[in-house]
Amino acid sequence: MASRSSSHSMTDKALNASQQLSALTDKGPLGGFKKFISRGSMVDMAVGVVMGAAVTAVVNSIVKSFISPLIAMIFGKADMSKLLTLTYNGATISFGAIIGEIINFLIVAAAVYFCIILPINKLRDMTRAATGVEEEESPAEPSPEEQTVVLLQEIRDQLNNGSPSSPSAINPSLR
Repeated sequence: MASRSSSHSMTDKALNASQQLSALTDKGPLGGFKKFISRGSMVDMAVGVVMGAAVTAVVNSIVKSFISPLIAMIFGKADMSKLLTLTYNGATISFGAIIGEIINFLIVAAAVYFCIILPINKLRDMTRAATGVEEEESPAEPSPEEQTVVLLQEIRDQLNNGSPSSPSAINPSLR
């Protein structure tokens, strides 16, 4: 029985120390940092950065190991930066490098769309169909500009209905 009460006492002391430490870290710069780190959006962003790096590695591998050899088969060179160059007074303009980067961008965008976005959207649609849950369309809130227009119309209507038309009635300092 004595050991049970002493373990209770130790648990209470540990809990008390934990609460004191938590109270200290909830104040000042540490508290703000703790709130900043524990936000859901911060964690989501960190996961997005890590996943983005992983996807970048996969896409770069596809471009380097598959697409670039295909380009080499078509144009004779995998690196198009030396194609279509103009050199004048030691300055070189490389249209091939620009075209190569545009092609790489389009390839990466297509790979991301067809290998990531499209399958994920299809999986979401299949999940929704399997569960029978349809997203309810919530009415869109008016934009800030629309809210401003409505507010100005209400002010205009109130001025027209309840106040005299002279400026001095609106602003007594004009009398």
